[in-house]
Amino acid sequence: MAELKKEITLIGGIGQMSTTLLGTGLFMVPAIAASIAGEQMLWAWWILLLAICPIAITFALLGKRYPNAGGASYFVRHAFGPRLEKAIALLFISVIPVGVPAAIAIAGGFAQQFLPDFLATPIMAQLLVVLLLMIVNFSGSKSSSRLQTFIALGILALVGSFFWMGDMNVQDTLPHSPPTERFLSIGQAIAVMFWCFVGIEAFAHMGEEFKNPERDYPIAIVIGCILAGAIYYLFSTVVLKHHAYGTQELNTTSVPYLADLLFGPKARWIISVTGFLACFATINLYTQSLARMLWSLAREYRPTSPAARVTVNGVPSVATLIVGVILAVSCVFGELSGIDIEVFLTLANGIFVVIYLFAMWSAVRLLTGWRKHLAIVSLCLCLLVLVSIGIAMLYAVTMLLLFWWLLPKPAPLRSTSLRTK
Repeated sequence: MAELKKEITLIGGIGQMSTTLLGTGLFMVPAIAASIAGEQMLWAWWILLLAICPIAITFALLGKRYPNAGGASYFVRHAFGPRLEKAIALLFISVIPVGVPAAIAIAGGFAQQFLPDFLATPIMAQLLVVLLLMIVNFSGSKSSSRLQTFIALGILALVGSFFWMGDMNVQDTLPHSPPTERFLSIGQAIAVMFWCFVGIEAFAHMGEEFKNPERDYPIAIVIGCILAGAIYYLFSTVVLKHHAYGTQELNTTSVPYLADLLFGPKARWIISVTGFLACFATINLYTQSLARMLWSLAREYRPTSPAARVTVNGVPSVATLIVGVILAVSCVFGELSGIDIEVFLTLANGIFVVIYLFAMWSAVRLLTGWRKHLAIVSLCLCLLVLVSIGIAMLYAVTMLLLFWWLLPKPAPLRSTSLRTK
């Protein structure tokens, strides 16, 4: 049977995890959260980081025990059976036409800043991003993890330069008033900031490709989350001190605004390149994860099909091409239809929360002892996020119910009776 190559190291895993969480969020979320909660946003970060730890650790525990390219759906299979596994797998795949093209559109927007004029159109820039995704994915998970590690170091250097040039001090990094003053706004900010940690479920698909999954996979998740959270927090303090927030336009251009303020207009090209790489890192892992999800389903239920094969580099080639074609078509449709990117992102976010919810529910059934109690806490946290999203959950819930209804019920077990003569 075809198998994926075990090439991801601990350092490579940390790089993939942290860049996946940073992605597009670094360029929007801190400014949006600051517009909602002001300086109280720092309390929101502390609360969110404490809340995300149980979820990250629970994912790590599940991945350590069940390292598989199926990711969250594989956990669901062990907890609830193959029918719900398929439904969750299809739900994750359904993010291809809505979530990933939205991120590609953002990456394409950065790419347009440094592409030649004949390529600097939205559709051409996005299709070039898809082409680059295919090239990187076909190079294998080892090369991909190295690339994402370098991107993580670049993002860390960028935020560090902002912090240094912004004349920051210890007082700037601490909240100046108790959280009770604007508790409601802190809750609203957390609901927005949670999406900075959407990506753990995608990383769950990479567990099978770690050289030492039992040791390195859980460490990579936890350290990657802590590293991403620290970067978000430090950048948020710079946004607050220099008031790079407040209007819709400023919220989406806070990074270029700070670059002009602290470094001058000559630094814009650095921001464009870094922004593109940060977005590309997130999209790259999701492309890998979606391809491995398709490959995992083919390996399990259609082992002789072309989609179940891998290349000599351990790449599920047919599954990767399928994802690439869907991404290209979705990007063209999204651009021609004129649908707002925020609509796509909102629909995708609902899918991720439902997947988180079922992963944590699976952990409650699969884990024991203190791990089970931790999973219960994580499940409750996911339920709170589910409630906070509101009507945006309709797409995810509808898709899950549709998949559940279309999938055939498992055949009942036949009982046999022994006759004695």
